[in-house]
Amino acid sequence: MSEFRTITEAGAQLRARKISAVELAQESLRSIHAEQPRLNAFMTITEELALAQAKQADEELASGVDRGPLHGIPYGLKDVFSTKGIRTTCGSKIFADHVPDHDSAVYEKLRAAGAVLMGKTGLQEFAYGITCNNPHYGAIRNPRNTDCIPGGSSGGSGAAVAAGSVFFGMGSDTGGSIRIPAAYCGCVGLKPTSGRVSRYGVLPLDFSLDHMGPLTRTAHDAALVLHAIAGADERDDTSSAQPVGTYSRAGSLQGLRVGIPRNFYGERVSVEVADAFAAAVKYAESQGAKLVSLTVPSPSEINIVSRVILLSEAAALLEPHLHRRDDFGADVIALLDQGRFIAATDYVNAQRLRRLYQKEWAKVWSDVDCIFTPTAPIVAPRIGEAEVMIDGVAEDVRLATTRFVRAVNVIGMPAVSIPLPVKGLPVGLQIIGPPFAEAEILSVGTEMERQQVG
Repeated sequence: MSEFRTITEAGAQLRARKISAVELAQESLRSIHAEQPRLNAFMTITEELALAQAKQADEELASGVDRGPLHGIPYGLKDVFSTKGIRTTCGSKIFADHVPDHDSAVYEKLRAAGAVLMGKTGLQEFAYGITCNNPHYGAIRNPRNTDCIPGGSSGGSGAAVAAGSVFFGMGSDTGGSIRIPAAYCGCVGLKPTSGRVSRYGVLPLDFSLDHMGPLTRTAHDAALVLHAIAGADERDDTSSAQPVGTYSRAGSLQGLRVGIPRNFYGERVSVEVADAFAAAVKYAESQGAKLVSLTVPSPSEINIVSRVILLSEAAALLEPHLHRRDDFGADVIALLDQGRFIAATDYVNAQRLRRLYQKEWAKVWSDVDCIFTPTAPIVAPRIGEAEVMIDGVAEDVRLATTRFVRAVNVIGMPAVSIPLPVKGLPVGLQIIGPPFAEAEILSVGTEMERQQVG
């Protein structure tokens, strides 16, 4: 798109009158239209609205009204966020013609911040999966290699950001759906603490695992977007009253206690990912971080809890539409059928175990400030691949992809994926922190972005 890589760079040029918001929006639209046949990243392109919002941003900035760092900045909104008068499909055939009569809280806040909506980005059907090979609207493709998946379910936002078409894209994350596209496409993806961002007006997949967050080009940009969208919302009874802080802050790795799990997160990892992760850990240590080897509580068991909760709650949410079985894709209807056969006792016990594991994880933070893991154990698989080989063993693509990210949703901790400096397909570093430590993990992410390819 433009030579400006970050929100801060573009914002400085806007305020210096070296470029207008309309010109920035026009550049974004040219890129979106050029990339759409190749990537299929957008469900709906809101060209007329984008230019109107950009014109308003120019007029406001010229008159001295400055809404903050997102003022005049182009972005994409995953097509689960309700937008009044604009089609919101959730990537499904069932909601193909759904036009909401209200806005989601996130869209309200981004409008108030002066950001410019370029369109609604594509996703896995009902945000239920990680390939973004949508049976109704076509496969979304990875801009780093269009034979590969972008990751999901927020693949359209990840692809649009990585392709340079928008400065940021909004996603939702139930079991890794922000961090996986970030890792596979080579951008930043932030899953905030549970309750940090309102879920009001979002077409849900899961009652208790859904989180809303941004995909961006840098960790600093993610901090700017989070500041705009965070905060309590009385319309969402899961939202937290924890005060909104300044998420963009200077930091250093000197003296930082970085937890490196000795269990689970090093198992069944591809060579590319293992090498990139080892180099990242070595870099952190070279910058003064203190590496702390630790055993983290029960990630494998937590993944089972995650699957029981997700299968049950997704089936309950979508049950009103199950009479239209033929309008679901085969992969989604299979998951919904599985969910309907989970016993109530299994679901209740999963929620009880979830509270137990949350207490166990709370103890971890007395020993470390953050934890490093790979975001995914593999690089982006090819479109249509059902299995991948890891250490000579075939593994289901969906289960492999989500193995390192699911537990974070169950516990409710914040986590960010940042791209590591590799020469092949992108690899993500996941930085996990204690609840409401978004500023801290984003600061660490910014410092880790300084690592260069050796």
